[in-house]
Amino acid sequence: MSAHDIKSAVRPDPDKALVDIAEYAANYQIDSHDAYDTAYYCLMDTLACGFQALKYPACTKLLGPVVPGATMAHGARVPGTSYELDPVMGAFNIGAMVRWLDFNDTWLAAEWGHPSDNLGGILATADYLSRKALNEGKKPLVVKDLLTGMIKAHEIQGVLALENSFNRVGLDHVILVRVASTAVVTKMLGGTREQIINAVSNAWIDGGALRTYRHAPNTGSRKSWAAGDATSRAVRHAFIALTGEMGYPSALSAKTWGFYDVLFKGKPFACKQPYGSYVMENVLFKISFPAEFHAQTAVECAMTLHPKVKDKIDQIQKIVIETQEPGVRIIDKTGPLSNPADRDHCIQYMTAVPLIFGRLTGEDYEDRIANDPRIDALRGKMEVKENPKFTQEYYAPDKRYIGNAVQVFFKDGSATERVAVDFPIGHRKRRAEGMPVLVKKFESSVTAHFGPKQSALIQATFADKRKLLTMPVNEFVATMVKNG
Repeated sequence: MSAHDIKSAVRPDPDKALVDIAEYAANYQIDSHDAYDTAYYCLMDTLACGFQALKYPACTKLLGPVVPGATMAHGARVPGTSYELDPVMGAFNIGAMVRWLDFNDTWLAAEWGHPSDNLGGILATADYLSRKALNEGKKPLVVKDLLTGMIKAHEIQGVLALENSFNRVGLDHVILVRVASTAVVTKMLGGTREQIINAVSNAWIDGGALRTYRHAPNTGSRKSWAAGDATSRAVRHAFIALTGEMGYPSALSAKTWGFYDVLFKGKPFACKQPYGSYVMENVLFKISFPAEFHAQTAVECAMTLHPKVKDKIDQIQKIVIETQEPGVRIIDKTGPLSNPADRDHCIQYMTAVPLIFGRLTGEDYEDRIANDPRIDALRGKMEVKENPKFTQEYYAPDKRYIGNAVQVFFKDGSATERVAVDFPIGHRKRRAEGMPVLVKKFESSVTAHFGPKQSALIQATFADKRKLLTMPVNEFVATMVKNG
């Protein structure tokens, strides 16, 4: 922490946390094959989530220009739509689509979050820059550049999250999306080390969104567009920094007025691990279920139990769910659930649906399904408790498990077996099993949204990984523009 005298007008050296982020964004060379391979699948998965979200009017009503008609020729295009926007608004659109269904990748640590939320700013900026370069007779960015930006944004967000809990001071994890996207996008735009520091300092000065929209009694749809807002704000900070606008070197550490004192209880960030490519290599994919990640394995347990309970729902006496401490703290929720955003952050709801129906999809959070009286009846019979072993393995750096267990007890005294799953199919330990399922998720998302000819083109584009990496970003995005 800076020892800068609060009364002195002498500007201090930049905070180390700002310098470390800028040095990494500006100069670090990614040489991990595993990171690029995972980033390839992450790009595929993230776009799949966006295409699926376009079925929901609650999402699409927020897309397009903020002012009707305010489009930008040769701007950033929004995959799956015909929108052509300035990069700031393009970032919001892509970010909102990606996050809408709570189905994109996840990082769990002291702070959790969804690092692929950063794709909103990265893809919008990359498309804009590539089209601009072509108009100026220069070379556009290629998809490998896009993946590099993704790896770096994942790393900044994820490493800051390892030991620093923003949720415990009431702040939402999208603050890390804003910071990570700001650093990466500023570099993409040609920013210097100093400009990246300036931009990131302004990103921290913005403060943080309150988590109240993720928790009862205020849970609501802002949690589905908050990341789009954060990554678009990052693009704005990057463009401001490129004008030569000043930064604030002790934005974090300044006594009384800095981020640490105002919002982090006076504590500096703990960052024992240097930035590299660890986060992308170990990120968790939501492959099978659009569910808050602390409940992913609970859903898997419920799916296993479904055949044994589906004909005995009215005979159930009690259901015991064992989860990790964060699962108890975040998604253990009783009482009425008023909207889809409420339901996909309730472990009881996310367990009840697969027990009854043998599935959990985005549609299952809508009123049509939620109004089935059996769901709330089962929720009322559920006991959620922490399993200390699950909590320990959740935080262990060499494991990062997300364990849950479910057991159903019947009125006649009988019970099912206790089904436990330590880590979901999207975990690194299940990559070989998970990636074919991820590809199917992508293919089904594409075929559901695009016509047969365009769907075949998009799938063929991804099928040749080596060719994809050298493909100009403007051509890549063009395959996903939907006309009419």
